[in-house]
Amino acid sequence: MTINTLFIAAEADPFIKVGGLGDVAGSLPVAIHNISKNNVDDSEVDIRLVLPFHFGIKQKGFQPELLGEFNVLSTDGPIQCQVYQTELEGMPVYFLDGNPIDEKSPVYAPEPILDGYKYVFFSLAALGLADFLDWRVDVLQANDWHTATAIYALKTGRIKLDQPTQPMTLHTLHNLPFMGFGIQQAFLDYGIPSAEDKILPEWARHAPLPLGLLTADKIVAVSPHYAEEILTPEFGCGLEDFLKTRSSNISGILNGLDTKVWNPETDPNLHKNYSTTSLNLRSLNKLDLQSRFDLVTRDDIPLVTLVSRMDPQKGIDIAIKGLRYCDDLPWQAIILGTGNPVVENMARSLEADYPDRVRSVIKFDSTLAHQLYASADIFMMPSRYEPCGLSQMISMRYGCAPIARATGGLVDTIQHVSHKVNGGTGFLFDRPYPSVFASVLKRALHLCHQPEIWRQIQLNGMQIDFSWEKSARRYIDVYKDLINS
Repeated sequence: MTINTLFIAAEADPFIKVGGLGDVAGSLPVAIHNISKNNVDDSEVDIRLVLPFHFGIKQKGFQPELLGEFNVLSTDGPIQCQVYQTELEGMPVYFLDGNPIDEKSPVYAPEPILDGYKYVFFSLAALGLADFLDWRVDVLQANDWHTATAIYALKTGRIKLDQPTQPMTLHTLHNLPFMGFGIQQAFLDYGIPSAEDKILPEWARHAPLPLGLLTADKIVAVSPHYAEEILTPEFGCGLEDFLKTRSSNISGILNGLDTKVWNPETDPNLHKNYSTTSLNLRSLNKLDLQSRFDLVTRDDIPLVTLVSRMDPQKGIDIAIKGLRYCDDLPWQAIILGTGNPVVENMARSLEADYPDRVRSVIKFDSTLAHQLYASADIFMMPSRYEPCGLSQMISMRYGCAPIARATGGLVDTIQHVSHKVNGGTGFLFDRPYPSVFASVLKRALHLCHQPEIWRQIQLNGMQIDFSWEKSARRYIDVYKDLINS
């Protein structure tokens, strides 16, 4: 039996990408499609990706085929939705367009209500797409708050698909704090009621993410540890007690990594490619980068890096303050990212105070990011919370040992280097304080000067399989469980 799965998301690489959701939505459905196409383990899944036809997608020059249009009902009457189709590695991809989407706005608008109208329309249109295609949906998979309305509308009977049985639903949770507040008027204009179930806190009964979590048949967090953390006051965002009532339906599946894009052996962005069998060549990347950034060109000086969105969640301030505690040791640092102006200025101030050893590059630069992973000895990831994270996987794949807070997917992916090293791949610290981070960084800096130990740490990380296949198989198992239930 084939399981027809409708996968809906706000963004997906290579069409459009803003954050980690774009990586997941662009890779996971393709991995599932390829497993099914190769008929491995009789895992037959017809998965189809659905995205809003964002202005940014049109700007990139994608020219999908127009299939037709249908109406999405609102309290003011029907709104036309145009359906476009293309493919991604043989997997069907649909773009949905209409007045709430075709504004020349970013993927995520600064005004919540604009996003509300866009994503409520899109969520309802994604359900209407199934009837338009005359395609039975067995599993509806929504992602984060942007598409949670589809689950809620389906489960509350606001929309019923023209098929004998309604789809089972799966809500993938990438980032709990972003719940979609401020869009209630869009709910009203599309005839979607707030929840009356008192199991939800009153403040959460009109926000799309809690409503999706309330009504989904299964909830999958993007890492096993994050699935546990959201049940606690520190990470539950006020929903922890509600989520505990759903704990039997909550699981965690670790995100994967596009190992074709992130491969130091073939990466075209690097000065010198290398692998586990030619790790000695890696230092040429470091020397090249030091020279380009006018730093002292010496392989024996540890190079520390940070590639991140400049946001308080990412704990950039912890790393910057922590580096100051370590100024009695030799190190160099290159910080790459853009975002919160306060955090950006902290990075600039660090460079101003340490002009001989720090460079702060305040911009988005994908090419430089690849080069930093392939050049630095240590990657800093002191996130206050991290549902999954991809940067730590990339850094280990490139032989750059991560230092990260023990939270979310960082716990699931990094093997802490014990005193015996053994299978360690990086360094974890518990409390999000600069002094705690600095103590772990100092230990890593000392180990950098022990070549045999450091090489083993690098090899341990480079040999871990972070590809999407393992995760994709776990999602297929969830689909099967939903159908069997």
